[in-house]
Amino acid sequence: MAGSMSGTRAGHDSGSGRGVAATGWTVFAAVMMIFGGALAIFEGIAAIAKDDLFVSTSNYVFKFSLTGWGWVHLILGIVVVLAGLALFTGAFWARAVGVLLAGLLAVANFLWLPYYPLWSIVLIAINVFVIWALCSPRKDVRA
Repeated sequence: MAGSMSGTRAGHDSGSGRGVAATGWTVFAAVMMIFGGALAIFEGIAAIAKDDLFVSTSNYVFKFSLTGWGWVHLILGIVVVLAGLALFTGAFWARAVGVLLAGLLAVANFLWLPYYPLWSIVLIAINVFVIWALCSPRKDVRA
């Protein structure tokens, strides 16, 4: 009876994410989301404050004003930092939101490649690692 009781409790906690602090890859993903979101915030501020800092391309399919891209990165960065902080709770919804936002930020940085290639590649890699960490299976450390 005690074995089935603890199995039920462990299954409940790991399935819902309530009552279990974030561990392992989730903590890694949270830290990387906060780091990547902060970098996106700085990228956005740089694009808004000084448009001539970045190389402009003339025949780019996804042409958008650099100030506009700056606002996109600034807003996404703030939301990603907040989602990264929410991941520390270990809640399932925070993991799902984290995957969604990391994907959006990776796409935004892909579209940003012609303006700042190295920075974009680094942020795409960070977001891919975040998605992988949030989608990797969790292990119950109390078992």
